[in-house]
Amino acid sequence: MTDISKAAVRTIAARTAWVTVLLALGTAFAPGAQAAGAPAAGAGAPAPVAAAELAQARAAAQSPAVLDKLGHFFARKGVPPTGGLTLGAAEEARAAGAAAPRLSGETVAVYTLDRDFVAGTPGAAVAKAEFAASRAVSADGQVASVWTVREAGGWRVVNVASGGDESDYPALAASGGGGTAFREPQINAWYVLRGGRVLPLDDEARRSVGAGGIDLAGYQRLVHQRYGDKLPGSAYDRAGEGGGYRPDAAAPATSGGGSTLPAAAAAAALGVTALTGGGLALRRRMRG
Repeated sequence: MTDISKAAVRTIAARTAWVTVLLALGTAFAPGAQAAGAPAAGAGAPAPVAAAELAQARAAAQSPAVLDKLGHFFARKGVPPTGGLTLGAAEEARAAGAAAPRLSGETVAVYTLDRDFVAGTPGAAVAKAEFAASRAVSADGQVASVWTVREAGGWRVVNVASGGDESDYPALAASGGGGTAFREPQINAWYVLRGGRVLPLDDEARRSVGAGGIDLAGYQRLVHQRYGDKLPGSAYDRAGEGGGYRPDAAAPATSGGGSTLPAAAAAAALGVTALTGGGLALRRRMRG
């Protein structure tokens, strides 16, 4: 799993997530073999994840126990069990049954900015597959994302999060011409790598690299400037900084990139990113 720094902070406004398991994520995926006749990954693109791996991840996500948890997640509108909610146990149980959760669409690999790419390691892909995500829907139209990772004993669900970013953005990338969708979670940005360029898929990404995107080399320089001194083993890391990355301190993108991220983004930061190997403690902004 990518791990830029144990103090890198996501810039997120408000998002609900249930962390079902906290674990040190050493390797969520091993890249799968390409199908016969499939084109080789382009420059900077990560290797694809094997369909068999994604099938196993989906099987874990749709187990009866997970579907039961999803029913309660939807019954509580994403409010975690420790959160305040005036909903009795019997009422919650009835609502959980009525939610009738099911998985919808394909289970996808979720790619996250790779620390080796940030460090400038020759040949490093822009992102690594961090976990698998399955879109879940309720009878009343709520949407959630079920996250699974592979451990020694098989696949395990580690998070249920409101919304469907993890499946929506790959679908958006595919509909726009293909490529690899990936996220830069420190600023909550989603991009697609296509034709040697990093193109934006959401507003945060457009503020980061501009509407027209940036070439891969320019993006590498940009993220190295943002996070290169915050990698594991750095003075920043050893100091245990809790303030995290300040987007308003970032320099403008080069080679056609966009403007400096606004200070308001830093003010919206809520917590530590999950790129550390220390577990999944995630929130996602609600998209209006």
